[in-house]
Amino acid sequence: MYFTVEPAPRHRLPLYKTLLCVTCALILIVNGFSLFHNLQSLRGANEQLALSSRVAERLQYLNVLVLDADSSARGYFISGKETYLGPTRAVVTESENEFRELEKLLANNPIQLKSLQQLQVLVRKRIAILSQAIEVYKHGGLDDIVNIAQVSDERSGMDEIRLQVVIMVREQNEAMSARAASFYQEYQKAVVMGAGINAIAIVVLIMFYQLVRRSFVHRAAVEHALQLSNESLESMVQQRTEQLSVLSRHLISISEEEKMRLSRELHDEMGANLTSISMDIAAVAHQLQKTNPELAAQLRRARGTLVDTVELKRRIIEDLRPSLLDNLGLCAAIDSYCEDFTRMTNIPCETEIGADIDAVSKAGDSSLSIALFRIVQESLTNIRKYAKASHVSVSLKLQRDEMLVLRIIDDGIGIAAPTLAKPMSHGLLGMRERALLLGGVLNIRRGRGDKGTCIEVYIPLKGRGGRTASAMPPSLLHPSSTPHQRAGDHIQSSPPYSTRPHNVPDLHDQ
Repeated sequence: MYFTVEPAPRHRLPLYKTLLCVTCALILIVNGFSLFHNLQSLRGANEQLALSSRVAERLQYLNVLVLDADSSARGYFISGKETYLGPTRAVVTESENEFRELEKLLANNPIQLKSLQQLQVLVRKRIAILSQAIEVYKHGGLDDIVNIAQVSDERSGMDEIRLQVVIMVREQNEAMSARAASFYQEYQKAVVMGAGINAIAIVVLIMFYQLVRRSFVHRAAVEHALQLSNESLESMVQQRTEQLSVLSRHLISISEEEKMRLSRELHDEMGANLTSISMDIAAVAHQLQKTNPELAAQLRRARGTLVDTVELKRRIIEDLRPSLLDNLGLCAAIDSYCEDFTRMTNIPCETEIGADIDAVSKAGDSSLSIALFRIVQESLTNIRKYAKASHVSVSLKLQRDEMLVLRIIDDGIGIAAPTLAKPMSHGLLGMRERALLLGGVLNIRRGRGDKGTCIEVYIPLKGRGGRTASAMPPSLLHPSSTPHQRAGDHIQSSPPYSTRPHNVPDLHDQ
């Protein structure tokens, strides 16, 4: 199986989906501009309607001013009281103000301005006639006024003013009606256009929804297929891992059995042959001692070489299968190997072994003793090669009569973090597999004071405490969950058990 570390390719959205998105966005933008234009048109139409309404109101008010001035003059002529002349005197100023306002309101309408000028002339003429009539009344009395009224046609002047006002108001009403009709038409067009744009936008959105839904369904199907593939791969990897683990443990067991068989054959057959050869050489050398001293000396040198061969055979046997492990037990084998380690490396190695360890190892399976011994052997070999340590301690204890705890601690340079997180060393893997073979776990972490390395092995005793690996605490099954534990945090047990190493008998003793 191959894994790539290259970055995933960047996938782009298909062209038709991009065009649909752009089209939908343009339609929404056009709809927004259309709404804005319609709002501006509505605002303009409202302003025009308000303008026409104000013009009509001021024209009506101007007509009322002239009528009030005419009525006040008549009241003055009849009663002779000047209090009636208030509207007549104020009509000049107010009418001029109204004309100025109307000129501002009708600045953009030349036709209405022309009509306004005609109305202004008529109003001024009527105000002038009223002023003259008041002056005549003051000097001549009511009779002169009556005479003037009989000669002049005052009614026609007022009718002309009223008619001009009516014409202008009608023109304003017609303009308002035209603007309302035009606005209604524009509004109808805007509604139809907005409805069309919304319909197109809805169609585009439905198409886009269908595409998105199709893509989502396809992606869900791909994710489901990928999930099934991942589950299948995980199951396959788990199965292959279990098979490899079982094979590894089987090879470890076969290897130990083969080593035991070879050590026995070397000890029994080769040992007997070498002993026989040594005895024959010694007998011949003894007979030739007097007759041929030179041959006797040569035979003694040959016997010395044979003794070295016997020592080599003993070391090979000890490497294949420690004789102390079978003869004196696990405690003596570990103690002896630690003393040999100290003698060869000049590194002090302390041992602390519980007094009941031998009884436990003998009562259990034979693979327990050899597995623990091999773990100690591999750990001390790694310390000798890589740790650069100045002190080593090995402890093997029984905790609560249900679990064996083996700790190998050194104060060396320690193991690098990547190696701890992903150990690929065959030695470390072998130790883990040996622990798993016994249903236990192996934990590798920093040593005392966060220096060096601490290797911990937890082996449950099935026959004594009824505990199995599945019943072990999570901190033991997952050692990484307690990274801050110190190597010295262990429970004190019974006094250490130490056994002096026993040497293999020399050839002279046979």
